[in-house]
Amino acid sequence: MNQEIHINFQNDISLTIKREDLIHPFISGNKFRKLKYNLIQAKAENKKTVLTFGGAFSNHIAAVAFAGKEYGFKTIGLIRGEELLDKIEENPTLKFAQENGMQFEFVSREDYRLKDEISFLENLKQKFGDFYLVPEGGTNELAIKGCEEILTAEDAVFNYVCCAVGTGGTISGLINSAHPDQKILGFPALKGDFLKDEIRIFAKKDNWDLISDYHFGGYGKINLELIEFINAFFDENEVPLDPIYTGKMVFGVIDLIHKNYFPAHSKILLIHTGGLQGIDGMNLKLMQKKLPILKKNV
Repeated sequence: MNQEIHINFQNDISLTIKREDLIHPFISGNKFRKLKYNLIQAKAENKKTVLTFGGAFSNHIAAVAFAGKEYGFKTIGLIRGEELLDKIEENPTLKFAQENGMQFEFVSREDYRLKDEISFLENLKQKFGDFYLVPEGGTNELAIKGCEEILTAEDAVFNYVCCAVGTGGTISGLINSAHPDQKILGFPALKGDFLKDEIRIFAKKDNWDLISDYHFGGYGKINLELIEFINAFFDENEVPLDPIYTGKMVFGVIDLIHKNYFPAHSKILLIHTGGLQGIDGMNLKLMQKKLPILKKNV
């Protein structure tokens, strides 16, 4: 569903947000897109177990857990950070995943970095038996295929398509399915330029760019300015934004509009990639810091 954002910008620029967060209450946004064909493939291979990776507040972990319950898979989550073992009840994401049947394996940050190594994966197979592997963040060829379905025929009217970038899967799908005259802009949630190389693995066109000025200090970082922006955007548009991905992207796009980055009469489409489950965990942190909490319910 595309929702127009009613903000009066100079130069007749229009802003619309694609509400991918409304696809499913628990497998929302790009997580639904990324898992769609992976779960079909897992069924085709007669796999009974899906194993994946993620951090303490991972949208991907929450989505895989619920999808496993929904579609009949056992799920295993390899979680970064051994210290989280005794903190499941304090963590809304991990608690949700466990309640939906996910089995956890907590590993040190050092071991977590080995997650793509063959020997590491072989050890996991010895421990857990046969499983269907979904990479961290869900990004692989089948995930790209799912993300290529985000844009529809009616979206051809937009000059720019903007999305947050984590592992690069969502933007790769958008790049591949966009019209030749559309520009895809990605707003990384992480520091560093390494994402361009990741995106080039899957992207088939050159109609894109990354804007790396709106990560707010890095992955999972947030400040009072971003909190106030997200809450004001919610009050004015009744659209909740997550603080890790989409909130930063929307902040960046609006800031760039005010800085005359976009040509006059531009039609801009924002992709809401979901991730709203992470707000509960972020709000716990904000309360500890005595900062305002984020709004998410209409």
